[in-house]
Amino acid sequence: MFEFAWPWVFILIPLPLLARWLLPRAKPISSALKVPFYADLSQRSGGEQRNYFGLLLLIVIWLLLISAAARPRWYGEPITQTSSARDLLVAVDISGSMETPDMMLGGRPAMRINAVKQVVGDFVERRQGDRLGLVLFGTRAYLQAPLTYDRETVGTLLREAQIGFAGQGTAIGDAIGLSVKRLTQRPADQRVLILLTDGANTAGEVSPLKAAELAQQAGITVYTIGVGAEEMVQPGLLGSRFGSRRINPSRDLDSKTLQAIADETGGRYFRAHNPQELAKIYAELDELEPVEQEAESYRPLKSLFIWPLGIALLLAGTWAILPLATNMRELQSSTKQRLNTGGKAL
Repeated sequence: MFEFAWPWVFILIPLPLLARWLLPRAKPISSALKVPFYADLSQRSGGEQRNYFGLLLLIVIWLLLISAAARPRWYGEPITQTSSARDLLVAVDISGSMETPDMMLGGRPAMRINAVKQVVGDFVERRQGDRLGLVLFGTRAYLQAPLTYDRETVGTLLREAQIGFAGQGTAIGDAIGLSVKRLTQRPADQRVLILLTDGANTAGEVSPLKAAELAQQAGITVYTIGVGAEEMVQPGLLGSRFGSRRINPSRDLDSKTLQAIADETGGRYFRAHNPQELAKIYAELDELEPVEQEAESYRPLKSLFIWPLGIALLLAGTWAILPLATNMRELQSSTKQRLNTGGKAL
């Protein structure tokens, strides 16, 4: 749809006529240079036609300038975009223990962090409409990606996370506390934190239960996930089976505290022993916290003032140059004719 943002500007169209009627006329200035053949040149040049053409050109330029000042614009077809009022932070443990190769990906042993990146990355991709953020924690917790609708960037930052960037410890309480701080800055109806770890709180300044209490007071639902297998074969000497033994790589996982955090905030605690269980957990989280489809429509707006303004400037340049070029051409023609006439007289 085409429209003018400031249509009232068109009342200025008669302004040049008013200026002509109201302002005093300029006094003619006599020329000090006498051209003996000027009268003949004026008769040949068609001065009246040029005056009418120049006047018409000035009127068109003025109308174009007024049209540009009225800010013409074009509204495109309505575009509907779904959005959600939910703010969702994903907190991922990148402490040293996440290097434990007790997960199976593609039939091969894989580190916990690699399985987490794959499953959580798919979860992030599905959350279209939510504002997503990413918190990474080890000995310290830090915000890797603030709350944003840009799911692709959040997924990229998750894939680029490296073990040890935040230290070798596990600051679960600090991760929750940082998430609470970030989530309470947003006026959302629903605030959700999904915290994934494979150990117990061994670092940080805030205890996990105290942080959970703060989250509950802020209306934040915390879902906790404990990841890691309960049995792994540790190879023997030089990687052979001789001397190998079975161990529990998740012996340090504090399931009791993770359960207490979830209970305090109205969330749930999940246990993932392998990537398949982890994928099922995030699929269940999709059902527990469905994406709200609130349709918002808008119409793209394109400003068009540059077109009448550009044409007006082009015509103004033509109006200024054309008379000079015409006079020069006629002057050369007249001079040549007089020279030819003088030569014949001789």
